[in-house]
Amino acid sequence: MARKKIALIGGGQIGGIAALLIAQKELGDVVILDIPEKEGFVKGKALDIQESTPIGGYDCNLSGTSNWDDIAGADVTIITAGVPRKPGMSREDLLDINLKIISNVAENIKRVAPNAFNIITTNPLDSMVYAFKKVTGFPKQKVVGMAGVLDTGRFRTFVAMELGVSVEDVAATVLGGHGPTMVPLPRLCTVGGVPLTELLPKEKIDAIVQRTRDAGTEIVKLLGNGSAYFSPAAAVVAMAESYLKDKKRVLPCAAYLEGEYGINGYYLGVPVIIGAGGVEKVLEIKLTDEERDMLMNSLEAVKKAVAATKL
Repeated sequence: MARKKIALIGGGQIGGIAALLIAQKELGDVVILDIPEKEGFVKGKALDIQESTPIGGYDCNLSGTSNWDDIAGADVTIITAGVPRKPGMSREDLLDINLKIISNVAENIKRVAPNAFNIITTNPLDSMVYAFKKVTGFPKQKVVGMAGVLDTGRFRTFVAMELGVSVEDVAATVLGGHGPTMVPLPRLCTVGGVPLTELLPKEKIDAIVQRTRDAGTEIVKLLGNGSAYFSPAAAVVAMAESYLKDKKRVLPCAAYLEGEYGINGYYLGVPVIIGAGGVEKVLEIKLTDEERDMLMNSLEAVKKAVAATKL
């Protein structure tokens, strides 16, 4: 059986760490693509990881390139291209710069890898994934945004830290746009099957919810230059793995909604099933009035960013 081909568009921190994780999991061969000025840089990253494979005991061929034809026929593309946030910047501040980058990426992928499953991480996430879909015209099953897996991972981390339990036993869901309007759902969070609301007082839970919303900004401030990369890389690889292995995992992702949650024609974070068909199904959760209001508030922020793309 031929190995799968995974194209990483953007060879920065997320791209490089995703390449390493993909190699370690033996999900397929990796091509890292970046602009011509960075071709040597991504070739170096690919070679560095390649030289780790005999030591780590995993088989994977890695290469770096600036030529779009080298990703022809990719099974999965993971798009991290774009400018990262700096301290004091909102995700929306990046819109104009990253829209040009995403549009160019979309046109090239449409040409060389029209059957790929495409995972976008570029900020502002919900409008960039919308732009990618509009430019390519790809079916909604094949274009998805990575946000909820990361946001949920952060929520689960903070709950586990607070309770002193294994993260493995914390289950949680985060809905909505990727940013300060996201909607963590403490009502549906469980710890080893026990509702979080029975384990922590409301003020502790509220603090965890707020820290989850601010988690990306917290890391931007601490790093002083650049934004999170280990956790986003782990999140995109989890999504790619579910697609490539037809795992049918239920993962919160930015999916294109056509009537679900009463929303039409926008990308927003919701739980979906990812399998060999891509985004195979959107799962609808019955929301309380307060949760629905928060989701609609999140949608308004996404609508503004989408309107700014003029697509």
